[in-house]
Amino acid sequence: MNKLPTTIVTGFLGSGKTTLLRHLLQNANGRRLAVIVNEFGEVGVDGELLKQCGVGCEESEGGAGALYELSNGCLCCTVQEEFVPVLETLMERRDKIDHILIETSGLALPKPLVQAFQWPQIRAACTVDAVIALVDGPAVLSGQFASDPAAVDQQRRDDPNLDHERPLQELFEDQLTAADLVIVSKADELPEGGLARVQQMIAPHLGPGVKVVVAKYGELPFDVVLGLQRATESTIDGRHTHHDEDHEHGKPHSHSLFDTLVLRLGSLDREALLRGLAAVVRDHEVYRAKGFAAVSDKPMRLVVQGVGRRFDSYFDRPWAPNEARTTELVVIGSHLDRDSVMRTLLAAVES
Repeated sequence: MNKLPTTIVTGFLGSGKTTLLRHLLQNANGRRLAVIVNEFGEVGVDGELLKQCGVGCEESEGGAGALYELSNGCLCCTVQEEFVPVLETLMERRDKIDHILIETSGLALPKPLVQAFQWPQIRAACTVDAVIALVDGPAVLSGQFASDPAAVDQQRRDDPNLDHERPLQELFEDQLTAADLVIVSKADELPEGGLARVQQMIAPHLGPGVKVVVAKYGELPFDVVLGLQRATESTIDGRHTHHDEDHEHGKPHSHSLFDTLVLRLGSLDREALLRGLAAVVRDHEVYRAKGFAAVSDKPMRLVVQGVGRRFDSYFDRPWAPNEARTTELVVIGSHLDRDSVMRTLLAAVES
């Protein structure tokens, strides 16, 4: 029996993973896809958005497959407890599935997840078709993941207990090291010459023969992303990552430097909400903000997506008759205090 191909989609917070998956699901053309989504926070924003593409139940109409949401925050830390049972369930439905898509959280390390496919009970039935790494072109160009020795030294002085010298940089590099294909997203937002600079910055962290492609709104041909047949589980051990060094020295992978907050509010004016979020990003170390908002006097639900200081918002669907019209926002960053963040948000909203 042919092995069930699985594509792992990784990339830092807000790099465009969910957008890519939405495009693949909307252009599946009869292919039966199952999706596993993993994210931080109790509000499953990505899973909710993917359900609109025709997945979300065990026997979706048209054979679109199933959607499994894991909200533990990090598949790489809970492979045995969280991920393997879901994969075993999907293997039992092998005759109804053509391909599995896994969207990791933006803070996950892909290598431990790929290594789970070496386990005998999984390797016999599944293979990693490829690891796809999404790269936010403008974020890379801005230096968000660049090494800054002076900043590192200041971090050490401020907090000698830090587990990582440059957690964002190391995480970013480890995701690239595991990649079989890299997609530079938001390339249309880069200035002239910006793409070449981004490619130059990520090249040292890529394995031999790893291609880099660009995408706008995740719009890539299906066959460019799926069907690569890399069997990554057979080569992943040879890809050295920062996490390997931590493991060798007995240091567990930790997300202690990252905080996730869920902010709940009532109905708000759209512009006031975006003004409030801009203030939060300006005054706090926020990497990602996303969620759903109730807009005053509007029957539609507002989707809010923010990366750094860039925010996008759009109405996706009407509120259901029995659905509570509330605003729920997930904010991910470092050294975040919920009360302080909420005060900043409300002060800007009410100004």
